[in-house]
Amino acid sequence: MTATPDTPQGSNPGPSLQRFAWASIAAAALTIGLKTLAWHMTGSVGLLSDAIESVVNLAAAIMALWMLWLAERPANERHPHGHTKAEYFSSAFEGFLILWAALSIGYAAIRQLLNPQALEDVGVGLLVSALASGINLLVARWLFKAGQEHRSITLQADAHHLMTDVWTSVGVVIGVALVAATGWAWLDPVIALAVAVNIVRTGLQLMQQSASGLMDAAMPADDLERIRTLLDSHAPDGITYHALRTRQAGRRSFVSVHLLMPGAWTVQHAHDWAEQIEGQLRAAIPGCHVSTHIEPVEDPRSLTDDDMS
Repeated sequence: MTATPDTPQGSNPGPSLQRFAWASIAAAALTIGLKTLAWHMTGSVGLLSDAIESVVNLAAAIMALWMLWLAERPANERHPHGHTKAEYFSSAFEGFLILWAALSIGYAAIRQLLNPQALEDVGVGLLVSALASGINLLVARWLFKAGQEHRSITLQADAHHLMTDVWTSVGVVIGVALVAATGWAWLDPVIALAVAVNIVRTGLQLMQQSASGLMDAAMPADDLERIRTLLDSHAPDGITYHALRTRQAGRRSFVSVHLLMPGAWTVQHAHDWAEQIEGQLRAAIPGCHVSTHIEPVEDPRSLTDDDMS
């Protein structure tokens, strides 16, 4: 049997998250202007690399908005489970853009390393860059909190992306300040290269996480443990289970399980227990769609469908 949650299968599991993407777009546009101004004032390749990454942030935020809109569309005949997997395309795109930004930063840094140039108006330029970084930090923390609360990989990816921008800015500010203090112009591109290498890791992690979701990876370990604990708690009631399968699709999750009950129970009695367990699972895992199948515990054929191949 299949339990239908409060909202139709595949429908929007929660409030719209598009407002978070709009905030990210606004922050990206503002920081692009600030960082471009800082680069023009100083001539620092580090600050140029910082501005490049903010352009990437803007493209990623626009992609996030599009995918959140698509993920919130209701289920239809062609997509009976909804469109929530669209969020994985956004996070994969973010990961790709982070890698592209790292390559762009590395290219600009190598050119500057081969032809070092003196910096100008360092103090004011660093203040402008620090202001832009503060904006990104506040928005990133807000997005990450919302992403965890609403189980949105798109918002979490956008938050990670903004945090790579923050760390880039921190490295660049330190580099430019050291150049101003020591006169060693080569420090600016060297630190820019170090920052590029560091943010590659974040990009690869996002792409790996997206691939895992698109390939129907199981739900997180803590959710699986919560599900197993709940199902095990019904053993004293004469109910066991097998063939537990889960998958995550953006903000929605799916649980399929076979419930083994005494064969002497009436269909109505078994159905009532199944409904109770399904309700408990939906309460324990927000946005979860639960499918159960009732089988007699005495029949050995009940265990023939454990094969997951």
